Amino acid sequence: MPYSFSRVETSQEVDAFHELPFRIYEDDPHWAPPFRFEIENVFDPDHNDFFNYGECERYLVHRDSRVAGRFAVMNSPERDKVLEPTMGGLGFIEMENDPELARAIVSFAKEWHKERGYQAMRGPINFGENDTYWGLLVENYEEPPIYGMFYHAPYYKELLEQTGAQKLDDHWSYKRNFDQPIPERMQKITNRIESRSGVSLRSIDMSNLQRDAEFIREIYNDAWSNQDIGERESEFTELARETVQAMVKKLKPVMIPESILIAFVDDEPASFIVCVPDLNEISRETDGRLRWWHYPKLLWFKRRAKHLRSLVYGTKPKFRKMGLEALTFTRGIQFTKKAAPSLEYLEGAWVSEKNWLMQRSLEALGCHHHKTHRTYKWEF
Repeated sequence: MPYSFSRVETSQEVDAFHELPFRIYEDDPHWAPPFRFEIENVFDPDHNDFFNYGECERYLVHRDSRVAGRFAVMNSPERDKVLEPTMGGLGFIEMENDPELARAIVSFAKEWHKERGYQAMRGPINFGENDTYWGLLVENYEEPPIYGMFYHAPYYKELLEQTGAQKLDDHWSYKRNFDQPIPERMQKITNRIESRSGVSLRSIDMSNLQRDAEFIREIYNDAWSNQDIGERESEFTELARETVQAMVKKLKPVMIPESILIAFVDDEPASFIVCVPDLNEISRETDGRLRWWHYPKLLWFKRRAKHLRSLVYGTKPKFRKMGLEALTFTRGIQFTKKAAPSLEYLEGAWVSEKNWLMQRSLEALGCHHHKTHRTYKWEF
């Protein structure tokens, strides 16, 4: 069955890009739409610094007059060349259950990359950092997606693998119910760490957000440029001050201060964790829109949120093996539970299958692996 491709450029095509998932998941009780403005920011050079280093285009796939699929293709040459082999990107895939459609999308994406000198690509990925909108859901279709993570119908895995996609890597999501007690062993370890001379911990200061955001940026850039998984260091992009400021501005209305903690060693910022309420709970209610009359929902949301996502964390290399991760995670759970009693569970997303140290740390806290998002590669 023939398909035609059109690059998304007009407002009507943007609408069609966002409307397709609503039709695909119309009868799926678990799907939740991401906020439309956040997806649009990915494709806006004024909001996405990655356009300074590469290109990204998105397309609709038509069968006759019907939109049957959508996707984006992207590259960042300087980042891509550190991969082996050099790989461009394919992402934001939504499609009807049709093997021919999946083959058409992948074939189009391959040709797009060949024209730019590539011989491989990976996906689904985001035209940005890998903490959001990255990977294909391949395990656990019975729970809603947490904020920043895509949900996919089970047939997506089969269709993509039939196109010759090979597993590149898996990232796991961990879950922990807030009514679970902290294991006694972890409480003792945390108490011991906190009692050390020079170690202190506090929540983010809402009256001085930019200062604390700069502390977090400092730790993040040091931590993620020198990772325990060396192969990931080459993909690291330093977090810019402007990016952090924009993030703080966006999340300020829904921040639970007790879920954003910074640890210090001799007054030096050393470790942090940032958790945010699951904004997908709001996007479900607003169909992914965020208009001015929705803002009261945001202001009251943190008092009724049911799910919390750990968004990002890190420890400066020189302070690793001090147990600061255990301190921030344990106290974060305890403080947040007291501050937001409506919360039912915490989901820690995007833990590499290779990161056994983080896996063990989360399991020691009583978390369990409950979702997997997979990134594939295609060589051509």
